[in-house]
Amino acid sequence: MAPHPGSLSPRYSRLPVQQRGERGHSNSNVSGSLKQGAFAAGRSGCSFVVLFLAASSPVLAHDPGLSALALRVDKSELIATLTLARADAEALVPLEANRDGRVRQEEFEKSRPELERVATVGIAVELNGRDVKPAKVSAQLDPSDAVQVELSFSMPPGARLAVRSVLLASLPRGHRQYASLRDSQGRVFREKMLDANNAVFEVPLAQATSTAESPRSFGQFLLLGVEHIATGYDHLAFLLGLLIVGGRFRAVVKIITSFTLAHSLTLALATLEMIRLPSSVVEPLIAASIVYVGIENVFRRDLDWRWLLAFAFGLIHGCGFASALREVGIGTNWAAVAVPLFSFNLGVELGQLTLAAMVLPIVWRLQQRASFAPRYVPAFSALIALAGACWLAQRLLPLLAH
Repeated sequence: MAPHPGSLSPRYSRLPVQQRGERGHSNSNVSGSLKQGAFAAGRSGCSFVVLFLAASSPVLAHDPGLSALALRVDKSELIATLTLARADAEALVPLEANRDGRVRQEEFEKSRPELERVATVGIAVELNGRDVKPAKVSAQLDPSDAVQVELSFSMPPGARLAVRSVLLASLPRGHRQYASLRDSQGRVFREKMLDANNAVFEVPLAQATSTAESPRSFGQFLLLGVEHIATGYDHLAFLLGLLIVGGRFRAVVKIITSFTLAHSLTLALATLEMIRLPSSVVEPLIAASIVYVGIENVFRRDLDWRWLLAFAFGLIHGCGFASALREVGIGTNWAAVAVPLFSFNLGVELGQLTLAAMVLPIVWRLQQRASFAPRYVPAFSALIALAGACWLAQRLLPLLAH
């Protein structure tokens, strides 16, 4: 016979009163623990976003920089070409007189003697263990706003070459320099990634010029791609804005794939200089994309078409990624750019997938709470939009000041 709906079950009624109370109290504790766990998950998710955005201050919006030192052996001459992004060059020598965000040719001409002096001191060359000074130094500003300084050295045959990039110690911490040695036909003999703690590039020229070295840049540029996305907080903030709303697994895959295809396309085209957008246009657009995604998360709930937005903004972010490769002089030649371009892009993808693997399980867990979508998503998104607005103002103010 079934018990009355309001009566105790036979099994429960046989328990002593004290144990019944403990069993009921235990069920209440389980319910309370679940609520506390969900609250803790929401709080930890909020802490993750706040800490991320705190780390992504405007000062740290990009990686610490990449430059190039290209060495070329031509008969009895060694030609060293130092390529620096404008921001890195300005860390060494002021280039702008009126601080309007642009370097005019007349401003560059005034800075040229100091640039050439800094490069002469900053690139120390030894041949057969003896310091040598350049016979000729020439600095120029290229159309992409990068600064190039060419130094020419007289070189005896069969010399042992050692180049120390002294100026790395004066550039932002973590800055890297891609050093390569080529012959007069452009064949690569040696290459190495330098930094402040490993700033010497040594080559026995007699051995190097007799046997070309197989390119070893795959791993170096793979690591560079991972570092670029890991320290490019504006790109990460944009991805976080796309992922914080969660969604079905299929929808998330479409978003990540669209962003990947788009930035891979413009990364290749911009690196090869088939398209060229100045950084004064690309960088504010990247910041604007972060603001847009953050605001859209607050006011829109129908995000099924978000993969189209990811594709559109991915085209812009790809131009930003390309600047890292252009800074080391990679471009215009498919044969020379294929391995660095592929491995750098693969590194960027690994960095993005790592972020997605960290964020999505947290988001999907938090989505089990009814309050997550109406309360936490708008709060997180507002912080993301605020960070984007700070970067946008930082990048536009120098241009509007003039």
